[in-house]
This record gives sequence, structure tokens and C-alpha cells, in this order.
Amino acid sequence: MALATTAFVFPGQGSQKVGMLAAAHDAYAAVRATFEEASAALGYDMWDLVQNGEQDALNLTATTQPVLLTSSVALWRAWLEQGGEGPAVMAGHSLGEFSALVCAGALDFADAVRLVRQRGEFMQSAVPVGEGAMAAIIGLDDDAIVSICAEVVAAGSGEVAAVNFNSPGQVVIAGHTAAVDAAVAALKEAGAKRAMPLPVSAPFHTVLMKPAGEQLAGAVADIAIAAPSVPVIHNVHCQSEQDPEQIRELLVRQIYSPVQWTGCVQAMVERGVDKVVECGPGKVLSGLNRRIDKSLSSFSLEEPDSLKAARDGVAANA
Repeated sequence: MALATTAFVFPGQGSQKVGMLAAAHDAYAAVRATFEEASAALGYDMWDLVQNGEQDALNLTATTQPVLLTSSVALWRAWLEQGGEGPAVMAGHSLGEFSALVCAGALDFADAVRLVRQRGEFMQSAVPVGEGAMAAIIGLDDDAIVSICAEVVAAGSGEVAAVNFNSPGQVVIAGHTAAVDAAVAALKEAGAKRAMPLPVSAPFHTVLMKPAGEQLAGAVADIAIAAPSVPVIHNVHCQSEQDPEQIRELLVRQIYSPVQWTGCVQAMVERGVDKVVECGPGKVLSGLNRRIDKSLSSFSLEEPDSLKAARDGVAANA
């Protein structure tokens, strides 16, 4: 049985940290088994890296992506192991969309772990280090950000665009380094409260990722995709899809298209969702979701205590 008013959401890059999920690993056999399965798929001890590695190593895109996918799937399996019921709908932020599709039964876990490692490699290699940048813009209207980025491009500074619509008043821009710098200056002048460079070395979700998309298309063509058992709202168009070929196409388009997170959350609310469980390390999405719709109740699963609280919270008035 699905909980009709509950959504599960899965975080993307930025939620990783050395030492995460330690208590969950001790508490749940499902978490231990999931990390063992990922380690076997990739040929290295992922749990040792997560607990004892350097943060810089964990932050490498080709490492971060399989680690976060594994963490999210591990917590989903722990949720089910502890008697938690399935949600009515799922969504994931960027990489998290792959986690959602695994948990919805559309992607095989081992296939997905290998696929997102490749995705990370493709994304990192699409633009030489130093030539691309991203920045978070706080406190300015979405349309104004889009318009100013277009003006910077028209002025010949290079490519820059709004790429993550994370919540009203919080948008990430990305593109060529010089163009991002020019846009940051213009956005501050236009009244942005903050414009902060992000510690990433590639302009994710821009047209500069088209080469990565072409490579990913080849990799995605080689894996099986099934119709998801739970609707998954996609970043590209804020709708769910049942056709595996449509899902395959959206996973490729997503790599060079903006992440419409605000729209994804609004689409879930329109389906009657009032409780959202963040299935992965950290609480980044919970913070965004509250800014998108203050009526949403948010829960997280990273710690055993929070998993129990989430199970009790979503069961209340279900």
C-alpha cells in the first residue's frame, strides 16, 4: 500500500560528507548489504571510502555520484526493512533522479551505480577544469536571473544560464567562468542579496554538457529500464513517465537541461502530497521544500532516530 499524501525525494551532489550514515550502517542490515553490493559493482570498498577517505576524494564527481546513489538506496531499503510503507510519488534532484528510479524499480541498482559513475566522468570531462563555473544566486526573481544571463551571453562573454531552480529566490547559474563572473556582477547590481561561487569545476546542466549527454546516451542505451512502480517526477519537465524509452531520453536530456526542482515539488503538491521524506544524507532538500511550500511536513532518514520519527510521522493521519 502506498501512502497517498507522502513523497520521497532523493538528494543530489553536495549532500556527501565523510562519516555519513555511520549509525544507519550499524543499525540496519539493508544499509550494510547495499554498500557491499555497490562495492562489488565498482571494484573498491565504498564504505571504507565514505568513512575513512578524504573529503576531496569524496567530492570528485565520478565518486560522489555512485556514493550518493548508494546512500539513498541503502536508506530506502532500511525504510522498507523497518516496515515503512511506499510513497505515492518520488522525485530526485539531478543525480537523485537516478536514485528515485532505482527505488521505484525502473533501474537495477548495480546497473545504476556503474551508470552514474560514468555520468560523473562524462560530466567532468565535458569542459576542461577551470573553464566552467557555477554560482548560487539568492534573493532575486527567477525571470530577472534568466534575463540577465541572456544579456551576458548576448554581450559575447560566453555561455551562462540559470540551471537549478531550487526554490523561489534561490537559483544556481552555470557556464563559462568569465560569463558566470560577468553574470554574478550584473546580478549583484540588479539587487541579488548574495551571489556565491560554488566549489565545483564543471558547469552542470548547461548546453556545455551536450558532449556528456551524447556519451551518456550510449551508456543508457545498454541498460534495461522498466516502467516505475511509483510515479517519478522528472527534473526536465516536472511530469512522470511510464514509458521506459521516454525515461531513457529524459535521463540524457537532464544532464544539459535545467533542474526544475521548484516545479517538481509543486507538481507533487498538486497530487495531494503534504509530507515529504528526504531519502539520503543531509537535509538540503527539506530546506528547499519548505521555501517552495510552507505547508509541507519534512522528514529525513539518515539517522535511526530520524527514520523512526519519519515512519511515525508519515503514518499519522495516513
